[in-house]
Amino acid sequence: MTDLTHALQIIGRGAEEILKTEELEARLKLGRPLRIKAGFDPTAPDLHIGHTVLLNKMRQFQDLGHQVIFLIGDFTGMIGDPTGKNVTRKPLTREDVLANAETYAEQVFKVLDREKTELRFNSEWFDKMDAAGMIKLAGQHTVARMLERDDFAKRFAGQQPIAIHEFLYPLVQGYDSVALKADVELGGTDQKFNLLMGRALQAHYGQPPQIVLTMPLLEGLDGVNKMGKSLGNYIGINEPAKDIFGKTMSISDDLMWRWFTLLSFEKSLADIEAMKAAVAGGANPRDFKVQLGRELVDRFHGAGAGEAAIAHWNEVVRGGAVPTDLPLLDIPVPAEGIRLGALLRAAGLAASGAEAGRKIAERAVRVDGVVTEDRDLILSAGSEHLLQLGKRGFARVRLVAA
Repeated sequence: MTDLTHALQIIGRGAEEILKTEELEARLKLGRPLRIKAGFDPTAPDLHIGHTVLLNKMRQFQDLGHQVIFLIGDFTGMIGDPTGKNVTRKPLTREDVLANAETYAEQVFKVLDREKTELRFNSEWFDKMDAAGMIKLAGQHTVARMLERDDFAKRFAGQQPIAIHEFLYPLVQGYDSVALKADVELGGTDQKFNLLMGRALQAHYGQPPQIVLTMPLLEGLDGVNKMGKSLGNYIGINEPAKDIFGKTMSISDDLMWRWFTLLSFEKSLADIEAMKAAVAGGANPRDFKVQLGRELVDRFHGAGAGEAAIAHWNEVVRGGAVPTDLPLLDIPVPAEGIRLGALLRAAGLAASGAEAGRKIAERAVRVDGVVTEDRDLILSAGSEHLLQLGKRGFARVRLVAA
């Protein structure tokens, strides 16, 4: 175990709130590894770097000698977390949850130390809990207290429906802490109500209440909204190295400092302040952004991948060159051809027709090197084209009559 002051500095880095700091200090002074819990509902198969804010904090606890518990909410995932939602979430099937959980387990070890991670599923205890046990658990809280939650309160005031099972979610998440005897639970700022529920239930069951540590919600590429796939402002940790690097280079200089604080292992807070001072003195912030992009690529793709991504970026983006290693994609199309927007989706350059249309309208699309603004442009079967979306998106396609 490391020096207490040093440990508190590492634990507190980037944290939004610690409840309660004095309890954390007392728990650290016990001289034993603490049990650090963070839960993730496998509602989608892929993680993005916004999720790694919590994973990074878990890794810091591991490096300090503590026991990290990565809890996959395969049971709670079938309820659907109501946090921040103005409508009832559609519950996932057991098959969906288990399929997503399998990919989660693979991805998290790009950040966490596999040998020092306790991987658990909350179905372990909830599958054994009968109806009487669930009713007893539900008796630990009131409807009035549930309606103090901001999202529930807004839905209730706006006469939006709240399903009974949604009230169970905070109780179920809180009971996870009882089952795991957690010393500390980590979560985003939007999870504070649920995390405090864990404290209350632990006290009820005669356990020392867990310390709650909340982390900020990472802003996405737009620098405004929480990172998320629905807004398209995310970087997936399984994305190609060149995309992770290129997207990192696209963020604002102001956002870069926040990303350094929440995502970097290589740069200390003192290092970040020194870089800020250097920029204030005339240094180019782009040079530091390159360092951040390299670190992220190396973390998710292995040592050395960052340098290759930098070389690609210098060639394609700064040099304006087309990548020389583009594969030729065969795209099946109707005999009458395919519209440009649909082709951008088929080639993997746009996630949806709406995004393709928006990029075309923004003059961000080139066909064979020529800016194209006609979203209804039809490209004929039997032809080959070089497609470009923005500065980084390229695809070489051959249209094959289906």
